[in-house]
Amino acid sequence: MITAYITHPDLARHDMGEHHPEAPMRLEAIRARLMRSGTLLQTVQVESGPASDEALERVHDRDYLVDLERRLPRQGIAIVDGDTRLCPDSLRAARLAAGAALKGVDMVCKARADNVFCATRPPGHHAERGRAMGFCFYNNVAVAAAHAIEQHGLERVAILDFDVHQGNGTLDIFRDDPRVLICSSYQEAFYPWRYLDGDWPNVVNTPLAAGDDSAVFRRRVEQEWLPALERHRPQLLLLSSGFDAHRDDPLAEIELCHDDFYWITARALDVAKRHADGRLVSILEGGYHLKSLPVGVEAHLHALLGQPWCESP
Repeated sequence: MITAYITHPDLARHDMGEHHPEAPMRLEAIRARLMRSGTLLQTVQVESGPASDEALERVHDRDYLVDLERRLPRQGIAIVDGDTRLCPDSLRAARLAAGAALKGVDMVCKARADNVFCATRPPGHHAERGRAMGFCFYNNVAVAAAHAIEQHGLERVAILDFDVHQGNGTLDIFRDDPRVLICSSYQEAFYPWRYLDGDWPNVVNTPLAAGDDSAVFRRRVEQEWLPALERHRPQLLLLSSGFDAHRDDPLAEIELCHDDFYWITARALDVAKRHADGRLVSILEGGYHLKSLPVGVEAHLHALLGQPWCESP
């Protein structure tokens, strides 16, 4: 299979300050691991461009976008909330991250790649229609879904979010939109504490208890996500790929291993092959342990490439 790897060097210019977990080193660590193993060289490497105002306004309020630009500092750091901050280059990076998701959709919909991984930051799935939070400014996966519907004429899209935190922003934007199925696994009673209660026909919430392991995660996906996906018959799969549910990640308490990221990716590809001509775009969300994150991404890419996975040192 042809797997595209979309990123941009200017993503490293977004910096929320010393000791912040969502740091430029995340992408550097991923690239170093993939280069060392040779995995990166098996992908088609593509540079992203910035998302347009039109693309962002499909999922975000214009007043919100204008306010973000107004708050952008000329130097130093501007506080958005307790853990979300702007530096002078933050919105440039955020537009490039959203632009990577747009390019990924274009590539799979125009048969220029079978699937895509967007190695991007800042993440996006906490960004609501009119609110930045959780390290996120623009909702990259939502921008991609809206683009697929509006520009490529797709009628059914599925978003699979396996980050340890619920993708509240994605729910805020698409809840009650029958064109978009959202399946989200996350640690229960945990950040962001929004949209945990509610019953929407297009949302499958899968809360996991602290300490839940691979067996629980896989069973819940098989019981809850796969039947919903078969009913929805998505023409495109989008993954909000968070690697912070790994047992070594410091931000949460779910006990997944790297094999689980390979497994969930392979299951998503199975669905994509049955219903979407294999079209799948994966967008990096969380993952903050600089040793486990690159290995999780490597496992993920092996599945996208159609290769077996065996963890190496």
